[in-house]
Amino acid sequence: MSDVIPRSMPEASLLPWAPELSGEPAAAAPPPRRPRPGFGAAMLLPLRLAWRQLRAERARLASAIAGVLFACVLVFMQLGFRSALFDSATALLSAMRADIFLMHPLTTVSFKPEMLPRIRASQAMALPEVQAAVPVYLAQATWRNPEDGTRRPVQLVGFDTESGVMDFPGLAPLIETLKRPDTMAFDLRSRPEFGAVPRLLAERGPFQVQLGNRQMEVVGLIEIGPSFGADGNVVMSDVNFRRVVKERQASQVDLVAIKLKPGADPAMAVERLRAVLPADVRVLSQPDLVAHERDYWETATPIGFIFAFGSLMGLIVGMVIVYQILFSDIASHLREYATLKAIGYSNAFLGRAVLSAALILAVLGFIPGLVISTLLYDVVGKGTFLPLEMDLSRALSVFGMIFTMCALAGLLAMRKLRDANPADMF
Repeated sequence: MSDVIPRSMPEASLLPWAPELSGEPAAAAPPPRRPRPGFGAAMLLPLRLAWRQLRAERARLASAIAGVLFACVLVFMQLGFRSALFDSATALLSAMRADIFLMHPLTTVSFKPEMLPRIRASQAMALPEVQAAVPVYLAQATWRNPEDGTRRPVQLVGFDTESGVMDFPGLAPLIETLKRPDTMAFDLRSRPEFGAVPRLLAERGPFQVQLGNRQMEVVGLIEIGPSFGADGNVVMSDVNFRRVVKERQASQVDLVAIKLKPGADPAMAVERLRAVLPADVRVLSQPDLVAHERDYWETATPIGFIFAFGSLMGLIVGMVIVYQILFSDIASHLREYATLKAIGYSNAFLGRAVLSAALILAVLGFIPGLVISTLLYDVVGKGTFLPLEMDLSRALSVFGMIFTMCALAGLLAMRKLRDANPADMF
Protein backbone atom coordinates (compact mmCIF):
# COMPACT_ATOMS: atom_id res chain seq x y z
CA MET A 1 0.00 0.00 0.00
CA SER A 2 1.31 3.39 -0.98
CA ASP A 3 0.20 5.08 2.24
CA VAL A 4 2.22 2.70 4.49
CA ILE A 5 5.79 3.54 5.35
CA PRO A 6 8.05 0.75 4.12
CA ARG A 7 9.89 -1.01 6.91
CA SER A 8 13.11 -0.95 4.93
CA MET A 9 13.13 2.89 4.81
CA PRO A 10 15.55 4.20 7.40
CA GLU A 11 14.04 6.42 10.04
CA ALA A 12 16.69 9.06 9.45
CA SER A 13 15.40 9.61 5.93
CA LEU A 14 12.08 11.00 7.21
CA LEU A 15 11.63 14.74 6.98
CA PRO A 16 11.65 16.65 10.27
CA TRP A 17 7.99 17.41 9.79
CA ALA A 18 5.95 15.60 7.20
CA PRO A 19 2.34 15.18 8.32
CA GLU A 20 1.41 13.33 5.14
CA LEU A 21 3.85 10.56 6.19
CA SER A 22 3.82 10.67 9.97
CA GLY A 23 0.05 11.08 10.34
CA GLU A 24 0.34 14.18 12.54
CA PRO A 25 -2.35 16.86 12.07
CA ALA A 26 -1.29 19.72 9.83
CA ALA A 27 -0.65 23.10 11.47
CA ALA A 28 -3.23 25.78 10.97
CA ALA A 29 -2.45 28.34 8.25
CA PRO A 30 -1.17 31.70 9.52
CA PRO A 31 -3.84 34.42 9.67
CA PRO A 32 -3.87 36.77 6.67
CA ARG A 33 -2.05 40.04 7.10
CA ARG A 34 -4.18 43.07 7.63
CA PRO A 35 -3.86 45.60 4.84
CA ARG A 36 -1.84 48.66 5.75
CA PRO A 37 -3.99 51.72 6.41
CA GLY A 38 -4.16 54.25 3.62
CA PHE A 39 -2.79 57.76 3.79
CA GLY A 40 -6.06 59.24 5.01
CA ALA A 41 -6.43 56.73 7.83
CA ALA A 42 -2.76 57.07 8.77
CA MET A 43 -3.27 60.83 9.22
CA LEU A 44 -6.77 60.78 10.72
CA LEU A 45 -5.91 58.65 13.74
CA PRO A 46 -2.98 60.84 14.91
CA LEU A 47 -5.18 63.90 14.32
CA ARG A 48 -7.95 62.49 16.54
CA LEU A 49 -5.41 61.55 19.21
CA ALA A 50 -3.88 65.04 19.13
CA TRP A 51 -7.28 66.74 19.36
CA ARG A 52 -8.38 64.66 22.34
CA GLN A 53 -5.07 65.25 24.05
CA LEU A 54 -5.29 69.02 23.54
CA ARG A 55 -8.94 69.12 24.57
CA ALA A 56 -8.18 67.33 27.84
CA GLU A 57 -6.32 70.41 29.13
CA ARG A 58 -8.60 73.31 28.19
CA ALA A 59 -6.58 75.97 30.01
CA ARG A 60 -3.40 74.88 28.26
CA LEU A 61 -5.23 74.78 24.93
CA ALA A 62 -6.53 78.31 25.45
CA SER A 63 -3.01 79.54 26.25
CA ALA A 64 -1.63 77.95 23.10
CA ILE A 65 -4.41 79.43 20.93
CA ALA A 66 -3.79 82.85 22.47
CA GLY A 67 -0.08 82.60 21.64
CA VAL A 68 -0.75 81.64 18.03
CA LEU A 69 -3.42 84.35 17.75
CA PHE A 70 -0.97 86.96 19.05
CA ALA A 71 1.67 85.92 16.53
CA CYS A 72 -0.92 85.87 13.74
CA VAL A 73 -2.22 89.38 14.47
CA LEU A 74 1.32 90.76 14.81
CA VAL A 75 2.40 89.30 11.47
CA PHE A 76 -0.79 90.47 9.76
CA MET A 77 -0.34 94.03 11.03
CA GLN A 78 3.35 94.20 10.15
CA LEU A 79 2.75 92.90 6.63
CA GLY A 80 -0.28 95.18 6.27
CA PHE A 81 1.70 98.26 7.28
CA ARG A 82 4.52 97.26 4.96
CA SER A 83 2.17 96.78 2.02
CA ALA A 84 0.33 100.03 2.81
CA LEU A 85 3.65 101.86 2.85
CA PHE A 86 4.56 100.65 -0.62
CA ASP A 87 1.05 101.13 -2.02
CA SER A 88 0.76 104.68 -0.70
CA ALA A 89 4.30 105.59 -1.76
CA THR A 90 3.51 104.52 -5.32
CA ALA A 91 -0.10 105.77 -5.40
CA LEU A 92 0.73 108.91 -7.39
CA LEU A 93 2.81 107.07 -9.98
CA SER A 94 0.30 104.22 -10.22
CA ALA A 95 -2.48 106.72 -10.92
CA MET A 96 -0.55 108.27 -13.82
CA ARG A 97 -2.06 106.30 -16.68
CA ALA A 98 0.64 106.64 -19.31
CA ASP A 99 2.50 103.94 -21.23
CA ILE A 100 6.12 105.08 -20.84
CA PHE A 101 7.90 107.63 -18.64
CA LEU A 102 11.17 109.50 -19.00
CA MET A 103 13.03 110.49 -15.84
CA HIS A 104 16.49 111.63 -14.82
CA PRO A 105 18.87 108.72 -14.06
CA LEU A 106 19.75 110.27 -10.68
CA THR A 107 16.13 110.46 -9.47
CA THR A 108 15.77 108.06 -6.57
CA VAL A 109 12.23 108.89 -5.40
CA SER A 110 9.37 110.88 -6.87
CA PHE A 111 9.11 113.57 -4.19
CA LYS A 112 12.80 114.47 -4.69
CA PRO A 113 13.15 114.38 -8.48
CA GLU A 114 16.11 115.49 -10.56
CA MET A 115 15.06 117.69 -13.48
CA LEU A 116 15.66 116.82 -17.12
CA PRO A 117 15.43 118.99 -20.27
CA ARG A 118 11.96 119.50 -21.68
CA ILE A 119 13.34 118.91 -25.17
CA ARG A 120 13.49 115.17 -24.43
CA ALA A 121 9.70 115.12 -24.87
CA SER A 122 10.07 116.52 -28.39
CA GLN A 123 12.84 114.04 -29.19
CA ALA A 124 10.63 111.14 -28.09
CA MET A 125 8.05 112.23 -30.70
CA ALA A 126 10.53 111.20 -33.42
CA LEU A 127 9.45 107.58 -33.00
CA PRO A 128 6.46 106.71 -35.19
CA GLU A 129 4.77 104.64 -32.43
CA VAL A 130 4.70 107.62 -30.03
CA GLN A 131 1.37 109.45 -30.12
CA ALA A 132 2.08 112.14 -27.52
CA ALA A 133 4.77 113.12 -24.98
CA VAL A 134 3.77 115.47 -22.15
CA PRO A 135 6.10 117.09 -19.58
CA VAL A 136 5.10 116.57 -15.94
CA TYR A 137 6.02 118.99 -13.16
CA LEU A 138 6.22 117.91 -9.50
CA ALA A 139 6.73 120.12 -6.45
CA GLN A 140 5.43 120.79 -2.97
CA ALA A 141 3.77 123.97 -1.79
CA THR A 142 2.06 125.16 1.40
CA TRP A 143 -1.70 124.70 1.59
CA ARG A 144 -3.66 126.95 3.95
CA ASN A 145 -6.63 125.20 5.52
CA PRO A 146 -9.74 127.16 4.45
CA GLU A 147 -11.44 126.45 7.79
CA ASP A 148 -8.82 127.14 10.48
CA GLY A 149 -6.00 128.80 8.52
CA THR A 150 -3.31 126.24 9.39
CA ARG A 151 -0.61 125.46 6.83
CA ARG A 152 0.41 122.07 5.54
CA PRO A 153 2.62 120.95 2.60
CA VAL A 154 0.78 119.44 -0.35
CA GLN A 155 2.05 117.72 -3.50
CA LEU A 156 1.57 119.62 -6.76
CA VAL A 157 1.20 117.79 -10.07
CA GLY A 158 1.21 119.94 -13.19
CA PHE A 159 0.82 118.80 -16.82
CA ASP A 160 -1.14 119.50 -19.96
CA THR A 161 -4.50 118.17 -18.77
CA GLU A 162 -6.13 118.18 -22.23
CA SER A 163 -3.39 116.11 -23.88
CA GLY A 164 -5.05 112.84 -22.88
CA VAL A 165 -1.70 111.26 -21.97
CA MET A 166 -2.22 111.13 -18.21
CA ASP A 167 -5.40 110.54 -16.31
CA PHE A 168 -6.58 110.36 -12.72
CA PRO A 169 -9.93 109.10 -11.41
CA GLY A 170 -12.32 112.06 -11.60
CA LEU A 171 -10.13 114.18 -13.90
CA ALA A 172 -12.04 113.75 -17.17
CA PRO A 173 -15.03 116.04 -16.28
CA LEU A 174 -12.62 118.77 -15.07
CA ILE A 175 -10.36 119.06 -18.13
CA GLU A 176 -12.06 122.11 -19.60
CA THR A 177 -12.39 123.81 -16.21
CA LEU A 178 -8.70 123.33 -15.40
CA LYS A 179 -7.77 125.36 -18.48
CA ARG A 180 -8.87 128.52 -16.66
CA PRO A 181 -6.22 130.52 -14.80
CA ASP A 182 -5.57 129.68 -11.13
CA THR A 183 -7.71 126.55 -11.00
CA MET A 184 -6.88 123.16 -9.51
CA ALA A 185 -8.41 119.81 -8.54
CA PHE A 186 -8.04 118.55 -4.97
CA ASP A 187 -7.34 114.94 -3.97
CA LEU A 188 -10.47 113.52 -2.38
CA ARG A 189 -8.42 110.99 -0.38
CA SER A 190 -6.10 113.55 1.23
CA ARG A 191 -5.83 113.70 4.99
CA PRO A 192 -8.48 115.74 6.87
CA GLU A 193 -5.87 118.23 8.14
CA PHE A 194 -6.28 120.07 4.82
CA GLY A 195 -9.86 120.87 5.73
CA ALA A 196 -13.25 119.46 4.77
CA VAL A 197 -12.69 120.32 1.12
CA PRO A 198 -15.31 117.86 -0.29
CA ARG A 199 -17.98 119.24 2.03
CA LEU A 200 -17.08 122.87 1.30
CA LEU A 201 -17.09 122.16 -2.43
CA ALA A 202 -20.53 120.60 -2.18
CA GLU A 203 -21.88 123.52 -0.12
CA ARG A 204 -20.22 126.49 -1.85
CA GLY A 205 -19.21 125.20 -5.23
CA PRO A 206 -15.72 126.26 -6.44
CA PHE A 207 -13.97 128.29 -3.72
CA GLN A 208 -10.66 130.07 -3.16
CA VAL A 209 -7.74 128.57 -1.22
CA GLN A 210 -4.27 129.98 -0.62
CA LEU A 211 -1.64 127.75 -2.20
CA GLY A 212 1.89 128.97 -1.60
CA ASN A 213 1.66 132.75 -2.11
CA ARG A 214 -1.19 132.59 -4.61
CA GLN A 215 -4.97 132.36 -4.41
CA MET A 216 -6.17 129.28 -6.29
CA GLU A 217 -9.68 128.04 -6.99
CA VAL A 218 -10.69 124.46 -6.12
CA VAL A 219 -12.99 123.40 -8.96
CA GLY A 220 -13.30 119.65 -8.44
CA LEU A 221 -12.06 116.45 -6.87
CA ILE A 222 -9.79 113.69 -8.11
CA GLU A 223 -8.58 110.50 -6.34
CA ILE A 224 -4.93 109.65 -5.73
CA GLY A 225 -4.33 109.06 -2.01
CA PRO A 226 -1.75 110.23 0.54
CA SER A 227 1.73 108.79 0.77
CA PHE A 228 4.69 108.90 3.11
CA GLY A 229 6.06 111.76 1.01
CA ALA A 230 2.87 113.86 0.93
CA ASP A 231 -0.38 113.90 2.88
CA GLY A 232 -2.38 115.29 -0.02
CA ASN A 233 -2.27 116.13 -3.73
CA VAL A 234 -3.56 118.78 -6.11
CA VAL A 235 -3.61 118.54 -9.90
CA MET A 236 -3.43 121.55 -12.22
CA SER A 237 -2.36 122.54 -15.69
CA ASP A 238 1.31 123.13 -16.39
CA VAL A 239 0.63 126.87 -16.87
CA ASN A 240 -1.03 127.17 -13.46
CA PHE A 241 1.80 125.12 -11.95
CA ARG A 242 4.36 127.69 -13.08
CA ARG A 243 2.19 130.46 -11.62
CA VAL A 244 2.39 128.81 -8.20
CA VAL A 245 6.04 127.68 -8.43
CA LYS A 246 7.44 130.79 -10.09
CA GLU A 247 11.07 129.73 -9.74
CA ARG A 248 10.53 126.67 -11.92
CA GLN A 249 11.71 127.11 -15.49
CA ALA A 250 9.48 125.72 -18.21
CA SER A 251 12.49 124.06 -19.86
CA GLN A 252 13.18 121.86 -16.79
CA VAL A 253 10.70 119.05 -16.12
CA ASP A 254 10.54 116.19 -13.61
CA LEU A 255 8.95 113.51 -15.78
CA VAL A 256 7.85 113.03 -19.35
CA ALA A 257 4.72 110.94 -19.84
CA ILE A 258 4.44 109.18 -23.20
CA LYS A 259 1.33 107.72 -24.80
CA LEU A 260 1.79 105.17 -27.59
CA LYS A 261 -0.37 104.71 -30.64
CA PRO A 262 -2.92 101.91 -30.52
CA GLY A 263 -1.33 98.53 -31.23
CA ALA A 264 2.22 99.62 -30.43
CA ASP A 265 4.38 97.25 -28.36
CA PRO A 266 5.43 99.05 -25.12
CA ALA A 267 8.49 96.83 -24.59
CA MET A 268 9.73 97.46 -28.12
CA ALA A 269 9.05 101.19 -27.78
CA VAL A 270 11.07 101.31 -24.56
CA GLU A 271 14.06 99.69 -26.27
CA ARG A 272 13.86 102.06 -29.24
CA LEU A 273 13.61 105.11 -26.99
CA ARG A 274 16.65 103.97 -25.03
CA ALA A 275 18.58 103.70 -28.28
CA VAL A 276 17.49 107.11 -29.56
CA LEU A 277 17.62 109.32 -26.44
CA PRO A 278 20.88 110.44 -24.80
CA ALA A 279 22.28 109.08 -21.54
CA ASP A 280 20.84 111.89 -19.39
CA VAL A 281 17.38 110.30 -19.48
CA ARG A 282 16.04 107.00 -18.22
CA VAL A 283 13.23 105.22 -20.08
CA LEU A 284 10.78 103.21 -17.96
CA SER A 285 7.42 101.62 -18.49
CA GLN A 286 4.81 102.46 -15.86
CA PRO A 287 5.27 99.12 -13.98
CA ASP A 288 9.03 99.70 -13.97
CA LEU A 289 8.53 103.24 -12.68
CA VAL A 290 6.34 101.98 -9.84
CA ALA A 291 8.87 99.22 -9.09
CA HIS A 292 11.67 101.82 -8.99
CA GLU A 293 9.73 103.87 -6.43
CA ARG A 294 8.91 100.76 -4.38
CA ASP A 295 12.53 99.63 -4.41
CA TYR A 296 13.60 102.94 -2.86
CA TRP A 297 11.33 102.49 0.14
CA GLU A 298 12.20 98.83 0.48
CA THR A 299 15.99 98.99 0.20
CA ALA A 300 17.14 102.61 0.61
CA THR A 301 15.17 103.24 3.81
CA PRO A 302 15.02 101.20 7.04
CA ILE A 303 11.23 101.07 6.99
CA GLY A 304 10.92 97.89 4.94
CA PHE A 305 13.50 96.11 7.11
CA ILE A 306 11.75 97.22 10.30
CA PHE A 307 8.41 95.75 9.25
CA ALA A 308 10.05 92.51 8.07
CA PHE A 309 11.94 92.24 11.36
CA GLY A 310 8.74 92.85 13.34
CA SER A 311 7.04 90.01 11.47
CA LEU A 312 9.97 87.70 12.22
CA MET A 313 9.90 88.57 15.92
CA GLY A 314 6.17 87.81 16.06
CA LEU A 315 6.75 84.39 14.53
CA ILE A 316 9.58 83.65 16.96
CA VAL A 317 7.47 84.63 19.97
CA GLY A 318 4.60 82.48 18.74
CA MET A 319 6.89 79.52 18.07
CA VAL A 320 8.31 79.71 21.61
CA ILE A 321 4.79 79.73 23.09
CA VAL A 322 3.64 76.78 21.00
CA TYR A 323 6.85 74.88 21.78
CA GLN A 324 6.39 75.33 25.50
CA ILE A 325 2.76 74.15 25.27
CA LEU A 326 3.59 71.06 23.21
CA PHE A 327 6.67 70.21 25.27
CA SER A 328 4.80 70.38 28.56
CA ASP A 329 1.93 68.40 27.02
CA ILE A 330 4.30 65.61 25.94
CA ALA A 331 6.03 65.64 29.33
CA SER A 332 2.74 65.31 31.21
CA HIS A 333 1.62 62.41 28.99
CA LEU A 334 4.94 60.62 28.77
CA ARG A 335 3.53 57.40 30.30
CA GLU A 336 0.75 57.32 27.74
CA TYR A 337 3.26 57.72 24.91
CA ALA A 338 5.35 54.91 26.44
CA THR A 339 2.24 52.70 26.54
CA LEU A 340 1.60 53.38 22.86
CA LYS A 341 5.19 52.41 22.11
CA ALA A 342 4.82 49.22 24.18
CA ILE A 343 1.80 48.05 22.18
CA GLY A 344 3.55 48.62 18.88
CA TYR A 345 3.08 52.22 17.77
CA SER A 346 6.20 53.64 16.16
CA ASN A 347 7.97 56.93 16.76
CA ALA A 348 6.72 58.05 13.33
CA PHE A 349 3.12 57.64 14.46
CA LEU A 350 3.76 59.59 17.66
CA GLY A 351 5.54 62.26 15.65
CA ARG A 352 2.51 62.59 13.41
CA ALA A 353 0.37 63.04 16.49
CA VAL A 354 2.58 65.90 17.71
CA LEU A 355 2.57 67.56 14.27
CA SER A 356 -1.20 67.12 14.14
CA ALA A 357 -1.45 69.02 17.41
CA ALA A 358 0.67 71.78 15.86
CA LEU A 359 -1.67 71.91 12.86
CA ILE A 360 -4.74 72.12 15.11
CA LEU A 361 -3.18 75.00 17.07
CA ALA A 362 -2.28 76.78 13.82
CA VAL A 363 -5.86 76.57 12.53
CA LEU A 364 -7.50 77.48 15.84
CA GLY A 365 -5.19 80.48 16.27
CA PHE A 366 -5.30 81.64 12.65
CA ILE A 367 -9.08 81.89 12.24
CA PRO A 368 -9.70 84.40 15.07
CA GLY A 369 -6.42 86.14 14.18
CA LEU A 370 -7.68 86.66 10.63
CA VAL A 371 -10.99 88.09 11.88
CA ILE A 372 -9.30 90.44 14.39
CA SER A 373 -6.72 91.59 11.84
CA THR A 374 -9.42 92.37 9.28
CA LEU A 375 -11.23 94.54 11.84
CA LEU A 376 -7.97 96.26 12.80
CA TYR A 377 -7.20 96.92 9.13
CA ASP A 378 -10.48 98.77 8.82
CA VAL A 379 -9.92 100.81 12.00
CA VAL A 380 -6.30 101.71 11.22
CA GLY A 381 -7.06 102.41 7.56
CA LYS A 382 -9.80 104.91 8.47
CA GLY A 383 -7.55 106.55 11.06
CA THR A 384 -4.42 106.86 8.91
CA PHE A 385 -5.93 106.96 5.39
CA LEU A 386 -3.54 104.19 4.38
CA PRO A 387 -4.67 101.49 1.92
CA LEU A 388 -4.97 98.68 4.45
CA GLU A 389 -7.03 95.85 2.97
CA MET A 390 -7.07 92.11 3.59
CA ASP A 391 -6.55 90.01 0.49
CA LEU A 392 -6.47 86.29 -0.17
CA SER A 393 -2.78 86.06 -1.04
CA ARG A 394 -1.75 87.71 2.22
CA ALA A 395 -4.09 85.49 4.24
CA LEU A 396 -2.67 82.35 2.62
CA SER A 397 0.92 83.48 3.09
CA VAL A 398 0.36 84.29 6.77
CA PHE A 399 -1.32 80.93 7.33
CA GLY A 400 1.71 79.27 5.74
CA MET A 401 3.97 81.19 8.13
CA ILE A 402 1.84 80.30 11.15
CA PHE A 403 1.67 76.63 10.20
CA THR A 404 5.44 76.54 9.61
CA MET A 405 5.96 78.20 12.98
CA CYS A 406 3.79 75.60 14.75
CA ALA A 407 5.38 72.72 12.80
CA LEU A 408 8.88 73.83 13.81
CA ALA A 409 7.74 74.07 17.42
CA GLY A 410 6.29 70.55 17.11
CA LEU A 411 9.52 69.18 15.64
CA LEU A 412 11.48 70.65 18.52
CA ALA A 413 9.03 69.25 21.07
CA MET A 414 9.22 65.76 19.49
CA ARG A 415 12.67 65.31 20.99
CA LYS A 416 10.94 64.65 24.30
CA LEU A 417 9.39 61.50 22.81
CA ARG A 418 12.79 59.80 22.98
CA ASP A 419 12.33 59.69 26.73
CA ALA A 420 9.13 57.66 26.37
CA ASN A 421 10.84 54.28 26.90
CA PRO A 422 8.43 51.53 28.12
CA ALA A 423 11.25 49.77 30.02
CA ASP A 424 11.89 52.92 32.06
CA MET A 425 8.26 53.86 32.60
CA PHE A 426 7.12 50.49 34.02
